[in-house]
Amino acid sequence: MTQVVAERPAVSVDELKRAWVAVKAGQFRANTTRPAPQPTGDPQRARTTTPWQPDPTEVVLPVLGCGGSSGATTLAVAIATGAGAGSRVVECSSVTSSGLAAASTAELGAYESAWCRGSRDHVLLERVIDVLTTAEEIPYPSTPDRPVTLTVLDIGWELGQVLTTPGWIGDFVRDAKHVVLTTTATVPGMRRLEGALDLLGNDHSCAAVLGPRRKKWSKSVEHTAGRVTRDLDRQGLLFEIPEEAALAVDGLTGSPLPKPLLSAADQLAQRLLDDSTKGTPQ
Repeated sequence: MTQVVAERPAVSVDELKRAWVAVKAGQFRANTTRPAPQPTGDPQRARTTTPWQPDPTEVVLPVLGCGGSSGATTLAVAIATGAGAGSRVVECSSVTSSGLAAASTAELGAYESAWCRGSRDHVLLERVIDVLTTAEEIPYPSTPDRPVTLTVLDIGWELGQVLTTPGWIGDFVRDAKHVVLTTTATVPGMRRLEGALDLLGNDHSCAAVLGPRRKKWSKSVEHTAGRVTRDLDRQGLLFEIPEEAALAVDGLTGSPLPKPLLSAADQLAQRLLDDSTKGTPQ
């Protein structure tokens, strides 16, 4: 039986209204000279300054796209879906560029630190409900309302910004045991991947390439893969992610993810998560 899921806008009208009010009030920059207003009404909407300290048993896996439409958010959700109970995706981007807005099957509302929380099956989804202009402005993740063993950070910023901008997100990317870089099986995509790997270093990186099967890559794409990318491939850390036509058009919705995508994400996750639990702390 085909599951029918009601379509929802990528970002709701109410969210856009709140974002626009924040922009007009000057509340969208970390270095704004306007004093931050004291919260009124719901105290859970107050932004916390308490640093995020993951539980010692919690694995944190950053996923970062080397360019637009490279499947970073979808892969993050697929990894969390395959990981089973106790997994969540934390989307670290502005409300105006969210890829999770229509992905929940149940909306749980606004929570501390300007986060909106939802869920799909066993996966907890969290996204920012503020306008952000730099990676430094990403609020600390909220305290989950359930035990979490895997947090996938969907980082919606360019790697250079993340690594050079002060803030907790840069520290987590630099210190993570593994970072997943997503790109496309195109010449520009492979060039961006090589640049990102060279910047980040491939000692704790893996790559997920969205597109056709490897044997169907054009010669120009194969030849564009640089030295660092080839080194990653020899280590078995270059993964193929199948391109799904429905996802490419509709984006993430409440519909189940395609099985080929889940299988590819599970293969990647098993390689990384098994290694992450072998005694080396993040």
